Amino acid sequence: MSSNKDQTIPPVIQATKGSTELATFAAGCFWSVELVYQRKKGVLQTQVGYTGGREGETSYKEVCSGTTGHAEAVRIEYDPKTVSYNDLLSIFWTKHNPTQGNRQGNDIGSQYRSTIFYHTAEQKQLAQASKAETQKEYDEPITTEIEPAGTFYTAEAYHQKYLEKGGQCASKDCNDTILCYGY
Repeated sequence: MSSNKDQTIPPVIQATKGSTELATFAAGCFWSVELVYQRKKGVLQTQVGYTGGREGETSYKEVCSGTTGHAEAVRIEYDPKTVSYNDLLSIFWTKHNPTQGNRQGNDIGSQYRSTIFYHTAEQKQLAQASKAETQKEYDEPITTEIEPAGTFYTAEAYHQKYLEKGGQCASKDCNDTILCYGY
């Protein structure tokens, strides 16, 4: 397995106890999911990465191979005094089609699955209630999984704020179209 140690990786988000909270969502390609959360008042920081798979460092290429079990996800540090977890859940449900299992639109594979990774018992309860309420809006069953947040592997630096940077591969070492653009 390749290592991200040689790449410039943003620091892991560390929440200060009592002042901020973390939320983690997988809803297809992490680029567009990250962008919508970046624009939400009360969201202090976003970070894209991989979670929900087997333990051990991973890379975009490995996750896209479908062998790691990880989902592309966005971890959010937010101020609960400004934006609630329920507000973040509302964004999650409207950002993607939660009835598509292991895909979002043309992006197909388990890395594009819909999952809410909860960090607390309260988040789990809110996610379950939100899913039940959202199901009323769909004729097909929602495939979104609700799982405890586990190890979050930060994606390569060029994936961070990708669309905010104009959708350009920002890595000077990257000339691989598949690695940077996913096609």
